[in-house]
Amino acid sequence: MRTRFIAPRSAGRDHDRLARHAEGGAGDRVLGAQRRGHGQVGEYQHVKLSSRWWGARNWPKLAALDPWLLNRLTELRELILALEQQLETLEAELIARVKAQVLPKGLGEITAVTLDGEVCDWGRFNNRKQIGSYTGCCPGEHSSGGKQRMGSIDRMGNGRVRCLLVEAVWRLLRWQPNWVAAQRMKVKLAGGGALKKKTVVALARRLAIDLWRWRTGRATFADLGWVAA
Repeated sequence: MRTRFIAPRSAGRDHDRLARHAEGGAGDRVLGAQRRGHGQVGEYQHVKLSSRWWGARNWPKLAALDPWLLNRLTELRELILALEQQLETLEAELIARVKAQVLPKGLGEITAVTLDGEVCDWGRFNNRKQIGSYTGCCPGEHSSGGKQRMGSIDRMGNGRVRCLLVEAVWRLLRWQPNWVAAQRMKVKLAGGGALKKKTVVALARRLAIDLWRWRTGRATFADLGWVAA
């Protein structure tokens, strides 16, 4: 069974871009809208705004600010609200694409649909080595003179998929205690610190393989030790 993409790759990337904009990350005039509001009020009136100063609950509290400053905040607020509306609409469209599907608990609808969009067609991989290489989570190798040394991951695959998988692993460790792949690495996961982080990256590769097995009908939730959301 070949499972093709259920969302265009661009849709997931647009969602990430809008999310960064709405959260006020650094970069350009749109990305810094929220921070500009905090900065302007702090500079001109030495007042500290609440974290979501543009929200319906906090906005009326700003009526006492200087009219010029309030006008500047109004412009920024309109920009932020427009971005949040776009993000909400896009999220609803993405979630609708997987709403009827039974997903593993902890994976998340946005993560699932974004992974499907990035991979495009899970059936294009013929074996676990191919999907594992696509993630870029395979250990690099430094061999010489008959000696073999495994290094850090090669990062040669899809970086967005790799990030999504790592984030998903942390959630699955909480919500899927019987996940077979994690059970096999429970000793390393119990080590904590750097060892646990390295193990999570290793599990990200295994998660990609498990998702490929599930999406292509090679394994069921029971085979993988998952429970449905």
